[in-house]
Amino acid sequence: MSSAYSPLRSIVSEDAIVLIAVLPQPRDLEIARVLGWYRIPLRSAPKVLSVDYLAFYQTAAFGEEKRWGIHYLAAVRGYELTTRADLLRQEADHPRAHEEYYKIQLGEIQSVTPPIYARRWRRLTFLYTTGERLNRAATLQDLVVRDEERLILWRGLRERALHQQTYTAQELPDFLEGLDVFLLAMLGDRKSIQEIQNVYPLGHG
Repeated sequence: MSSAYSPLRSIVSEDAIVLIAVLPQPRDLEIARVLGWYRIPLRSAPKVLSVDYLAFYQTAAFGEEKRWGIHYLAAVRGYELTTRADLLRQEADHPRAHEEYYKIQLGEIQSVTPPIYARRWRRLTFLYTTGERLNRAATLQDLVVRDEERLILWRGLRERALHQQTYTAQELPDFLEGLDVFLLAMLGDRKSIQEIQNVYPLGHG
């Protein structure tokens, strides 16, 4: 990223690793704000969850002024595997009640000011980015890592996963050429993003 590209905000450290995640409904923001967690189905979860922050991309359900943008983020305090029924006990009869979900434990919700809006993309699953890009981004497209920066970001994520013994070195290739389409999409590979969006619906259920 060019050094002439001045920061718009200073809310995270430049070397932080950030996961952009979807908030499908206003209720999901209230859960994050009041209860301090965010849920991701195991079947569609990013392979590496060892990140510093979650930044929340809001859908059309948030209304004209708040939709298709990132208005909030929170520090990640940890995560655990549980079931949807344990997370949302009032919805014990939900069709996915017994499916496994990651419960991401969050710190205090912080405002992203000014917000980061999408100019072209309006559908998003997950996207890894850096604190530097989050601080400087004017639009969602500015969060996408490029070229050699993508490999540096991936190796940072890989190192964290290996340190936490989440995966073995054989399971996480050192180079981008060995990654599956899901990880490439989360690292901002445009072709992979389009492939994923064509197959999987927005949201986390």
